[in-house]
Amino acid sequence: MTYSDDDQQPEIDPQVLERLNDIASRLRDVASSLDDVMFDVLREASRRREGRPAIDKTLSQARRAIDKAAHLLDLE
Repeated sequence: MTYSDDDQQPEIDPQVLERLNDIASRLRDVASSLDDVMFDVLREASRRREGRPAIDKTLSQARRAIDKAAHLLDLE
């Protein structure tokens, strides 16, 4: 394993880095899609004059987990 000079972190093969960044990008797309679903759920609840739907909490948790994963994999 080789290390970079400046921070003693292992160097990552450029092809692996590209793949990880691609996955991070796709995760951001999934997060955006979840946003759309969350807005639809909230819009429907508002239309029905209901409170916050239980599914909204679950979707928010999933959104945060996906954001965290994307952040961790975006190594550039």
